[in-house]
Amino acid sequence: MGPAGVQRVRDAETMLAEARRALWVMVILLAIIWTVQIINWAVGYRLSADLGIRTREVDSLPDILTAPFLHFGWSHIEANSGPLFIFGFLAAYRGVRKFLGVTALVVLMSGLGAWFTSAPDTVGAGASGVVFGYFGYIIVRGFFDGHRIDIAIGLVMALSFAYQFAVLVPAEGVGWQAHLFGFIGGVLGGWIFRERKRALPPGTPDQPPPPSPANPASAVLKELDDLGL
Repeated sequence: MGPAGVQRVRDAETMLAEARRALWVMVILLAIIWTVQIINWAVGYRLSADLGIRTREVDSLPDILTAPFLHFGWSHIEANSGPLFIFGFLAAYRGVRKFLGVTALVVLMSGLGAWFTSAPDTVGAGASGVVFGYFGYIIVRGFFDGHRIDIAIGLVMALSFAYQFAVLVPAEGVGWQAHLFGFIGGVLGGWIFRERKRALPPGTPDQPPPPSPANPASAVLKELDDLGL
């Protein structure tokens, strides 16, 4: 195996290591959210009332950071937990550091959007804005990064969860603001945190020469590279 093949193997090992880290990050995040839920339930959901986002109240701006960890009932947290874990893992498996940046952007966009546009005298809480942020990020990431496998994942997720788009538009009784702005934050995150590749001529030290078609192993490695693996 030549230098190009060795590098691709190392890249694959790095991605697998990031995927393992992403799995544990989501397990820990869900554990924290459910621990907070138990405490919140025990105190009669006072945490949601006190630390949720109160529309256009300046002293509630810091609650943008706490609201995603709080819910208003068991059905609320159960509805968010599955999508949060799945979308969060898919958003994080390419790199936990990038994922944390996307998460920060989504939390701010979702929270500020809800703070500005929700109905007066309302309190908002829940991880659904973050869920929609990850959803938006997964859909567009492959197009911005150029990884075919991520494009395929984004299309599959968009088609599989097409019903989710119904709660991105105004509807009575649905806190759509956090959903919509979280989704926008995820799409924006796909562009801001996209991979920036330098165009280097073949044969330079930073870029190995293209594989020879006569070498079957090189051809297979090139196909994996084309798939984004």
